[in-house]
Amino acid sequence: MTSHESHGEQLLAINGVELCVETFGDPTAPAVVLVAGASASMLWWDADLCEQIAAHGRFVVRYDHRDTGRSTFRPPGRPDYSLMDLSLDVLGVLDVLGIERAHLVCQSMFGGTGLILGVDHPGRIASLTFLSTSTGADDLPPPSGDLAMPAEPDVSDTAALVEYVVDGARACSGGSPYFDEAAIRELVRHDVARAGNYASTLSNHFAVEYDEPAHGGFGDIAAPTLVVHGDLDPLLPLPHGEALRDAIPGARLLVLKGAGHDLPRPVWDDFVAALVRHTRGGRS
Repeated sequence: MTSHESHGEQLLAINGVELCVETFGDPTAPAVVLVAGASASMLWWDADLCEQIAAHGRFVVRYDHRDTGRSTFRPPGRPDYSLMDLSLDVLGVLDVLGIERAHLVCQSMFGGTGLILGVDHPGRIASLTFLSTSTGADDLPPPSGDLAMPAEPDVSDTAALVEYVVDGARACSGGSPYFDEAAIRELVRHDVARAGNYASTLSNHFAVEYDEPAHGGFGDIAAPTLVVHGDLDPLLPLPHGEALRDAIPGARLLVLKGAGHDLPRPVWDDFVAALVRHTRGGRS
């Protein structure tokens, strides 16, 4: 095994549930924990991307949220946890892996995880990166008028389910020239086959209580912060990323040209270079 390859998946007992966790690279290197967005298993952080980050001297951690992948599932529409619980799962992963502090990368809706941990548990967070997320302020622009989301499928029909998720990914790409339908279709097929109950994957994260930090808001984040946003994002248009940068003291913004509400392969080099600079220094 080379220094940046996967150590394999593990099912770990964390906070009363089982979470599937995979790590890449040198366990003694600074840790980068990748937190996927709503309804996304760890597969949406591509293994090649994880290896690319690890090759720059980082210990990369990706994991399946509850109700995704190989982690614990609850019945569709009946999650028994909140955003706070999902945030504490990150700390549980760190504890089991013996990581005192980590660089946290949070995507989309689960930027809220970074907010909670950055404000309420600053001693565990070496830096924050927010990808395709928002402050949620009322005065920010709504989703693009031409964002056409597909009708929900019959989840018992695997082929229809795959088409539904692929169509949703296409819509969220915002017309990006980088959208790779064949690669996304293969990812989705693997994701659906791997999940315990994909109906729960599609619904439960949108039914959780969306907690706020106990001790403040975005302006109280002290960790070095990088905001990353696609200029074609149709779900959370670019002003959302700009507002997030402005709300966090000292935050910097990286605009990914040609990306939507996603992280397509052609922008990986820019993303990884920025992330490596951002997470330079310090040990986990």
